[in-house]
Amino acid sequence: MPLYEIGEHGLRRHEAAQFAVLGIYERADLQRLLRDDIAVLATDLLVIAEEFGNWENSRRRIDLLAIDKVGHLVVIELKRTDDGGHMELQALRYAAMIAAMGFEEVVSTYEAHLARTDPDGDTDARSALLAWLDATEETPVISSDVRIMLVAADFGRELTTTVLWLNRFVGMDVRCVRLIPYAIDDRILLDIQQVIPLPEAGDYQVRTTQKAATQERHSSDSRDWTRYHIIVDGQASEDLNKRHAVRLMIQRLIERGVPATAIATKVTPGRFRRLDGEHTTDEAVQAALAGQYPDVNVQAWFTEHAIVQDGATWLVRRIWGRATEPTLITLRDAFPEARVSFQRAAASA
Repeated sequence: MPLYEIGEHGLRRHEAAQFAVLGIYERADLQRLLRDDIAVLATDLLVIAEEFGNWENSRRRIDLLAIDKVGHLVVIELKRTDDGGHMELQALRYAAMIAAMGFEEVVSTYEAHLARTDPDGDTDARSALLAWLDATEETPVISSDVRIMLVAADFGRELTTTVLWLNRFVGMDVRCVRLIPYAIDDRILLDIQQVIPLPEAGDYQVRTTQKAATQERHSSDSRDWTRYHIIVDGQASEDLNKRHAVRLMIQRLIERGVPATAIATKVTPGRFRRLDGEHTTDEAVQAALAGQYPDVNVQAWFTEHAIVQDGATWLVRRIWGRATEPTLITLRDAFPEARVSFQRAAASA
C-alpha cells in the first residue's frame, strides 16, 4: 500500500518497504519499541512482561504480556512478515496458558519485569497495578477472558478469516494491527493501523467488553461494590468509591472541628495514621511516612490528602474493603454535632 506525499508538482509516491530489507528485527527492534510505547497499539494497556514463559515443559514465550484497565490480560504477538504466519494459533495457546493467572501472579510477573527494565526505579508493582485497575480491594479480580493482539506487517486471508470467526464468540477479543514501514529519504516511518476489527467497531467492542468485565468483577464474588455520598448539612457530595468515601468523611469531620485524635480512636487501628510534625507537600508527607514507618507501603496511603492539625500530620489508608460502611456509621454516630453523614449512591442502594 503506497504512501503519497503532496509536493509542489503533485503527488509523490512512496512504496511500502519490508522490515527484513530495512534490517529491522522482531525482538531487537519492534518488540523493544512497542514495549516502551505500548500506547501506539492501544491506550488502555500496561506492559507487565516481555518474553513471558512462566510455565513448565514449554520453551514458548509471549512476546509482550499486558493488562488492560478492567483486568483482562492481553497477549501481544509480533511478526515482521507479510502474512502473519500462524501467530493466531500460537496466541490462542498462550491465552489458554495464562487464563488462570490471579492477581498475585500478575504482581510477581510485573515485579520481575520492572527489575529487568528499570532496575534503578522505585515503582512498587502492587501499588502501580492497584492504581492502574482503580481497585477498591487489595486483591482485584483478574478476568479469565484473555485478549489477543496480533501485530504484523500484514495478514494472510487464512489468518484474518480465523480471527473474524473467533470474534463471534462471547469473551473473545482478537485484534489485528498492521505495521507498514516506509523508507523516505534517510527516515523510516511506520504506519500503524488496526485492521480487525475496524476502529469504529473496535470502540464499540471495547465498551461492551468493559461492561461485561465490570459485571464479572462485581458478580464473581461477594465483595461490596457500593458507592457513597458524603453529606454535610444536607448537601451531598458526588458519588464516591469506598476509599474516597472514608477519606472525605474524615476530612469533613476535621473541617467541622472534630479532633483527629478522637477520630483515630473510632476507626480500625492502623488505617488512620499520625506523623510527627506538620508536612504540607506530598513529597514531604511521603518522606515523613517512610521515615517514621520504615516498612510501610507509601502508595497505600492518601499522602496527597494529608491532614495537618495541632502540630501533627494525619493520613488515611486507601483500602478499606468491607470495613467501609461500618466505619462510616461509626464516625457518623460518634460525632453527631458535626452534622456529617452519608448515604449509599442510588445505583448501589
